[in-house]
Amino acid sequence: MTTAAMSNSSTSSIPAVNAETPVRVRFCPSPTGTPHVGLIRTALFNWAYARHTGGKLVFRIEDTDSARDSEESYHQLLEALKWLGINWDEGVEVGGPHEPYRQSQRSDIYQDVIAKLKAGGHIYESYSTPEEIEARHRAAGRDPKLGYDGFDRHVTEEQLAQYKAEGRQAVLRLRMPDEDLTFNDLVRGEITFKAGSVPDFAVVRANGAPLYTLVNPVDDAIMGITHVLRGEDLLSSTPRQIALYRALYAIGVAEYMPEFGHLPYVMGQGNKKLSKRDPESSLFLHRERGFIREGLLNYLSLLGWSLSADEDIFTVEQLVEHFDIHDVLGNPARFDLKKAEAINGTHVRMLTPGDFRERLVPYLRAAGFVGEILTPREEEILAEAAPLIQERITLLGEGPEMLAFLFKGDDKIDIAEDARKGLPGNLDEVLDAALAALEPVEDWSAEGIQTALKQALVEDLGIKPRLAFGPVRTAISGRRISPPLFESMVILGKESSLTRLRSFRG
Repeated sequence: MTTAAMSNSSTSSIPAVNAETPVRVRFCPSPTGTPHVGLIRTALFNWAYARHTGGKLVFRIEDTDSARDSEESYHQLLEALKWLGINWDEGVEVGGPHEPYRQSQRSDIYQDVIAKLKAGGHIYESYSTPEEIEARHRAAGRDPKLGYDGFDRHVTEEQLAQYKAEGRQAVLRLRMPDEDLTFNDLVRGEITFKAGSVPDFAVVRANGAPLYTLVNPVDDAIMGITHVLRGEDLLSSTPRQIALYRALYAIGVAEYMPEFGHLPYVMGQGNKKLSKRDPESSLFLHRERGFIREGLLNYLSLLGWSLSADEDIFTVEQLVEHFDIHDVLGNPARFDLKKAEAINGTHVRMLTPGDFRERLVPYLRAAGFVGEILTPREEEILAEAAPLIQERITLLGEGPEMLAFLFKGDDKIDIAEDARKGLPGNLDEVLDAALAALEPVEDWSAEGIQTALKQALVEDLGIKPRLAFGPVRTAISGRRISPPLFESMVILGKESSLTRLRSFRG
């Protein structure tokens, strides 16, 4: 682990985190909406860095916004991380030395810190309304959108008394330092925020409730977080965090300044930032379509990092072995669904046959082809059919459509429109020839079936090999494309296969 070279002005009497301090990172989402890939990428990079360095991952919940937060979202976050195998060392569900790990349950801690900050003169009462601030900007010929102007830093005791007498409610603001703030971003290098570019910011609402701008750094400080790895969209708030950390150090809450690293934006279609509303951003939609955790983790880790210039496919173990936050790129990363699917397909093919079979079952169940408990016959079909499609699919969600005909009754086969269009004019002649060739076959094996059909359709009827078996495939599966035909007919058995050919013959 390396220590960022933070300038004297940015640390201002607060020490940088020591290079020997064990890594402690955190993942601290707000429970709003469903988990999206940008959020999960942040969790993954924090987890991978903790595991790579032998450090700890803290998982806490930022749920101070009761209007937007929901228990449903909280449980979805838990489900998402557990599905992906992103485990944590301290936090919700598992506990740890800094309980509780939900901000909504830590108000006593925050009130104690607020009292100390106030006593130390680091925060002050601000009674200015947004309208008054805007009016002062206009009167001075400044842009009215500049934000807070620092007016209440200098109010007299008499003015404060008058405000209180009027029944005004004050927010509490942190005094920003009057010099440039510079820090060394682990991803982007040295960044400087000019003095005066960040106004004194509110840390406590008028009703006494602490804001996210306060509680997030307070929790990081109390929990000993060494590396704050978060999205690029939060970069502009870093000078506020640095200033608050100074104050927290002065009152004995923080021991050191953590290192900051801002992860690149994840872009969607048209090079726009991936929005929560974009289908590609929904983690559970990817799972529903049939992404497996190994494939999705592999792809998400490529959004800003790579194992090597020519190596896109790697295991979770390889990710942990090689991941270093200093290797993350600052450039925006584009979510390429086709590439994600291709990588997933490679991981699907890397599964053992038994594992692949087990992972298919929930998708077959969701499609209504099997029940909660598979019958012996369904188990048999799945065991024989799964290897036929493992090399052919990229998403597990493609499995039910490809295998449906094996689980349906002989009288329940529906013919797809594109399969029907491709049928030859002499369909009945082809089916008659196929039936005549297959009925006497005793060796009902893929080889036996292929030999009989090839003789009847290619040799005797003179049909081109690539067209010869299309009508038989449609009769058996109802589809133009299916798993290998002869092996599928073996799984169905001779009686079912012949029944389907006769039914299709009409």
